[in-house]
Amino acid sequence: MRHQRLFSTAAAVAFIAGAAIAQSTTAGNEAVTVGPAAGTPGSKVDQDLLQAQVLLDQAGFSPGPIDGRAGSSQSKAIRGFQQANGLTVTGKLDDQTRQALNPDSRPATLEVKLAPEDVGGPFTFPMPKKPEDQEKLDFLGYRNMLEKLAERYHTTPETIVALNGADKRIGVGQTLTLPNVAPSSRDYSGAIDKQEPLLAALNVDGNQPKGDYVVVDKSEGTLKVYQGDLPKGSSKPSGKLVAQFPVTTGSGHDPLPLGNWKVPTFSFLPPFNYQPDLFWDVSDDKAEHKLPPGPNGLVGVAWLDLTKEHYGIHGTPEPQLIGKTQSHGCLRMTNWDVMRLSRMMKPGFQAKFVA
Repeated sequence: MRHQRLFSTAAAVAFIAGAAIAQSTTAGNEAVTVGPAAGTPGSKVDQDLLQAQVLLDQAGFSPGPIDGRAGSSQSKAIRGFQQANGLTVTGKLDDQTRQALNPDSRPATLEVKLAPEDVGGPFTFPMPKKPEDQEKLDFLGYRNMLEKLAERYHTTPETIVALNGADKRIGVGQTLTLPNVAPSSRDYSGAIDKQEPLLAALNVDGNQPKGDYVVVDKSEGTLKVYQGDLPKGSSKPSGKLVAQFPVTTGSGHDPLPLGNWKVPTFSFLPPFNYQPDLFWDVSDDKAEHKLPPGPNGLVGVAWLDLTKEHYGIHGTPEPQLIGKTQSHGCLRMTNWDVMRLSRMMKPGFQAKFVA
C-alpha cells in the first residue's frame, strides 16, 4: 500500500483552486493536514449565513453547496422557502424568514469524529482529463478525503478549511467542524438498486416528503417539487410546493426542452456513453468511449432518464458550478440533491419544463 502524503501549503492551495492534492488511490487512513483556505489565511465563515443555509438544506430548499456566503443560489432557496411557507417572497433573509426557519432548532455546525465512511477510499488520483484515459479505469471516485467529506456534508473543501484552520488534520479518528446536515433518519425503506448506499454516503435523510411532479424553470434555474396533479393546459403549477433545488438547465447550443415529459427510470452509479456527436464543444471525429461510474463521472452518482432522447436529470463532479455554467442540454444537480430528489419521487413521475 502506498502512503498518503501530507498536504503542503502549495498543494492545498492548488487543490482549492481546482487542481488535485497528491494523494494515493488506496484507502489509507493516515491523517493529513487540511491546508490553508483560499484567499487570506484564517478567513472566516459567516456563521449566521451558514446556519441559514443549513436550515434551508434541511427544509428541502437547497442553497447548493453550503459555504456561509451570500449568492444567487441562496437567494433562490430563500425565495422557494418563502413561497412554500406563505411568506412575502423577497429572496432576502428577513426577520420573518429567519423565524420560520427556526434557528433554535439546529446549530450551524457539529463536531464529527471521522469514520471510514467519512473519509475512506479508494481514491482516484490523478484524475484523467481525457475520456480515453478515464475509460481505462474501473471507477471515477473522489480525488481525496477532503473532496469526499465536502460532498458528504453538502459543502466545499474551502469551507471545511475555513471552519477548521490550516493546521487541522483530516483522517479516521480526527475530529472536524462541519455543516450540521447529519440526517435524523437513515431508514431508506423502499430504496432501489444502488440507491441506499448513496443516500447514506451523501447524508440524505431517509424522511423526505413525497412529490408527484416537478417543474423546471429555465429563467430561475430551479427544479421545484410539488404534491398534487400537474395542471393541464396551464403554465402555472398547482398543489403544494415541498422542495426546490438549483439546477443547470442547458445552453444556447442545447436548450432546455420545454414542455411536459416523464422520468420513467432511475439509474445509480451509471456508466456514461461518451458520444462526441452529442457535444457541441467536442469535435465529431473524436472516438466514442464508455466511461466508468463514480461521483467524478460526467453524470455524477445518478441519472434520472427523461422520455426526451439523450436527456436526463443527473449529478455532477463539480457541485460549485451548478447554475453558473452551461450544460449540454441535460439538467445537472449536486450529487446530494439528485439523490434527495430520487428519494422524493417514484420512477414515472412527470416533469414540466418552462421558460
